Amino acid sequence: MNISVLGAGGWGTTLAIILHYNGHKVTLWEYKKDYAKLLNKKRENEIYLPKIKIPEEIIITNDFEEATTKLNLIILAVPSQFLRGVIKKAKYSDIKNSILVSVAKGIENKSLMTMSQMLKDEFPELDDSQIGVLSGPSHAEEVSRRIPTAVVAASKNMDTSRTIQSSFMTSYFRVYSSKDILGVELGGAFKNIIAIGAGIIDGAKFGDNTKAAIMTRGIAEISRLGVALGAEPETFAGLSGMGDLIVTCMSKHSRNRFVGEQIGAGKKLKEVLKSMEMVAEGVETSRSASQLSKKVDVETPITNEVYKILFEDKDPVKATNDLMTRDMKME
Repeated sequence: MNISVLGAGGWGTTLAIILHYNGHKVTLWEYKKDYAKLLNKKRENEIYLPKIKIPEEIIITNDFEEATTKLNLIILAVPSQFLRGVIKKAKYSDIKNSILVSVAKGIENKSLMTMSQMLKDEFPELDDSQIGVLSGPSHAEEVSRRIPTAVVAASKNMDTSRTIQSSFMTSYFRVYSSKDILGVELGGAFKNIIAIGAGIIDGAKFGDNTKAAIMTRGIAEISRLGVALGAEPETFAGLSGMGDLIVTCMSKHSRNRFVGEQIGAGKKLKEVLKSMEMVAEGVETSRSASQLSKKVDVETPITNEVYKILFEDKDPVKATNDLMTRDMKME
């Protein structure tokens, strides 16, 4: 198949390499012209995925029309808050027969839409069979080194899910299929907020007991909100729910956990974000999730406290105490 990957970050580059080794003709689009030239010259993504060779056969371009016209699959590896601005350009491309696959993990702030909902909003003429997502516990740093990983491909159309599944499936990158595109997206987005909370616990030196509590009650919170929004409860016990939550809360590669850790250690959000090359999706998603929970009247205490720490400068110790001293409840 002819496939393009929009976004030459660590994850986009990794997915482009997987697709190439699966025999597809792959184009990798980088939005900065100078960096696209550097990637072509060096054949290594020195900023986002160092020490991993990009095969010569992968076309690297800054030409958006070239990267979006008459393709079987278009993989959208752009951070969620920037994706709408990028994909708007595709209105001038021929995508009428393409499947658009989001790999971003976030909820758009103002619209409160998932990425698949945003794609439908921008391109109402697209059929549900042309929209899919790929999500799950998968750090580019490990997948690019062929460390065994399992993820899930989802679409409202199962044939589309299976098309995405077969495109990416390798001996080290196992892909499951699902029809619950909403649940897969919500799990991938909301777990980043809980991971910031887990990082705060690490930075504040609370301990394993506290972190286990945040993770366990976090998945309960994610599931409660996700189901209220229309997702299937079983999805949150799977790879895009519990699986992604575990890896994002525990891994040294997790950008969201890193943000929380730095804040837990006493740094301010602006200072932390300024030091980072890559985007921590959970920061902005905490805004969206807080609004969504109010919209559907679902209690999300961890999300609310993370939001207050990030944007209202609440003390992490006070936030933890407030979580611990809430009214008694049944599990």
